[in-house]
Amino acid sequence: MENGQTPPTNTTDDTGDSLEAQTTVVETGAQAGAVPASGGPAPNNNDKKKNKGKGFFARVNIYLLLFIFVIVIAAVVTAISIIRSKQVNQDQKNQIVTEPLSKEALEQLRQTDVKVGDPKQVLSVESNAIFAGKVLIRDSLEVAGEIKAGAALNIPGLTVSGVATLGQVQASQLQVAGNTTLQGQVNIQNNLSVTGSGSFGGSITAASLNISNLQINGDLQFTKHIDAGGPTPGKSDGPALGGGGTSSISGTDTAGTVAINTGGGPAAGCFVTVTFTSRFNGTPHVVITPVGSAGGSINYYINRSATNFSICSANVPPAGQSFAFDYIVID
Repeated sequence: MENGQTPPTNTTDDTGDSLEAQTTVVETGAQAGAVPASGGPAPNNNDKKKNKGKGFFARVNIYLLLFIFVIVIAAVVTAISIIRSKQVNQDQKNQIVTEPLSKEALEQLRQTDVKVGDPKQVLSVESNAIFAGKVLIRDSLEVAGEIKAGAALNIPGLTVSGVATLGQVQASQLQVAGNTTLQGQVNIQNNLSVTGSGSFGGSITAASLNISNLQINGDLQFTKHIDAGGPTPGKSDGPALGGGGTSSISGTDTAGTVAINTGGGPAAGCFVTVTFTSRFNGTPHVVITPVGSAGGSINYYINRSATNFSICSANVPPAGQSFAFDYIVID
């Protein structure tokens, strides 16, 4: 200590105590999970095992997802292939196979009755074809071009969806369901029966026209005579004819002449009553005209109804006279 020297220290004891203390601290920190003297974390075997397990499972999940993804893609590709294969097969079934007609097939057709090809094939004849015998088509016939017949064409049923131009048509029975427009002249050599109404924009020319009921909305013009046909009506004599007097009728319900021959002792009253063969719908209009001066001197009149009319005299007619009356009856 003299001469300024420091006293020696007990390195052995202090160092030993120091090492022992450090060893104790290290062991205690390792047991308690404390931080070692170097400053880094203390290693733990359990944590290492857990980290290894998590990495393994993570890698396994990635591989599983990749495997599932590959399986899904393979399934989609397989389904698309199956659908396309079915579509191709269906198209092949629907497709009509075209097969050229060979010389051998033509020879078979010429010599024997044989079948060429199947229903799904098309018989294509590039050149002109002439059939010397009959041709029978069991199914429908489709013609893309024109049909020209050199002789008569016999068709049991004909359906035309478009416009048809026919030069001359001869049909035993023709039935048209829709409207029909005839631009040319129509010549009917037999009877014409129309169940509905008929409208004619022009004139009608007929040698004989038989109409049960005729309604005319315009003027009626006759270029020739009116001939009222029909049976002759009946009659019954009245007291104005006198004893031995007679009467006669010539004509129809529409028009005619009544001839009267008075006898002895005629009296005022009706000469004759004319009975119609067909009853009128109502009381008709009767017009009579005396023929000759003998009938004009009589004070005549008529009685009329829907079934008959009578020619009468208001005064006593002359005895032994002959006269006549023309009549016209209109409903």
